[in-house]
Amino acid sequence: MDFNVKKLASDAGVFFSRAMQFTEEKLGQAEKTELDAHFENLLARADCTKNWTEKILRQTEVLLQPNPSARVEEFLYEKLDRKVPSRVTNGELLAQYMTEAANDFGPGTPYGKTLIKVGETQRRLGAAERDFIHSASINFLTPLRNFLEGDWRTISKERRILQNRRLDLDACKARLKKAKAAEAKAAAEHELRLTQTEFDRQAEVTRLLLEGISSTHVNHLRCLHEFVESQTNYYAQCYQYMLDLQKQLGSSKGEIFSGTFIGNAESTSPPPAATSPPAVAAATLPAVPTIPVVPTIGGVPNTVAESVLNPNEVKPPASGTRKARVLYDYEAADSTELALLADEMITVYSLPGMDPDWLIGERGNQKGKVPVTYLELLS
Repeated sequence: MDFNVKKLASDAGVFFSRAMQFTEEKLGQAEKTELDAHFENLLARADCTKNWTEKILRQTEVLLQPNPSARVEEFLYEKLDRKVPSRVTNGELLAQYMTEAANDFGPGTPYGKTLIKVGETQRRLGAAERDFIHSASINFLTPLRNFLEGDWRTISKERRILQNRRLDLDACKARLKKAKAAEAKAAAEHELRLTQTEFDRQAEVTRLLLEGISSTHVNHLRCLHEFVESQTNYYAQCYQYMLDLQKQLGSSKGEIFSGTFIGNAESTSPPPAATSPPAVAAATLPAVPTIPVVPTIGGVPNTVAESVLNPNEVKPPASGTRKARVLYDYEAADSTELALLADEMITVYSLPGMDPDWLIGERGNQKGKVPVTYLELLS
């Protein structure tokens, strides 16, 4: 018990001495041992690394999980050292709703079929998102978190010890200056030597830890590359899934356009000979600006006409052509196709017997086949 009391009194004395030294330094009444410029630069670099790592970590967590409640839940599970329950992604939930809606509306109806196709793609997008989040958490978030909760805590602890050693050193210097008697000076000098040794040893330990920040940067750089690679793969998967879906839906859209073309062809077909000229004019005039159908070559089926007709030799119809905005870049496969650039405007119309997924496009003096799925038809 006596030993504990002495230790408590000694600790209290050391604490009081440090507090007095710190206060006098703040008031400008005591000298302060300054660290060298290289050491100060290491400290500033370490603080900068810690602050930006925290910000990048937090914002990446927001990117991967925008829901704050879900982030809090995951944080609690992590602190309790329990496995985070599997959570359905928004894409997977949307896929579930679309599939259920298709079953209610009728999976054989056009709307139901489309809902099923879109729902399946949303499910694949959700699964890709889940894989991306898992990969980013392991390869990027975990190393950042390990630095903040491991290396940085060790650095902070050693820095606090160094600060205490410096205060002890400066307090000893102050006592040596105030000592009058030779015996008191000798005791103060001996204490100063011991304190200086402890300070130098702690400064070297702290310096080595601070210089390790360079290795931390190298490790975080590698993790950043892995994060970018995971994100690239994720968006590439999403793009491919959506491109496949667009091609699937393009067939359905082509059927709709095909029906429109057939209706237009019927409305513009020549009337019987008994019809009066005014009636002929009224019948051949389209009611709305739809894409016209060029009359079929006499005696030649539409499929044959498509194979022998060169789009570059075809003249556009006199009226009824439509403008279209290009959605994506398209590289022409051969001379009969027209290369496209995203967001440009072109003129489009139909030829007899063409695949409903294709139209004839014109841009100035250039002409060729273009895929319907790459276009947004304008009225």
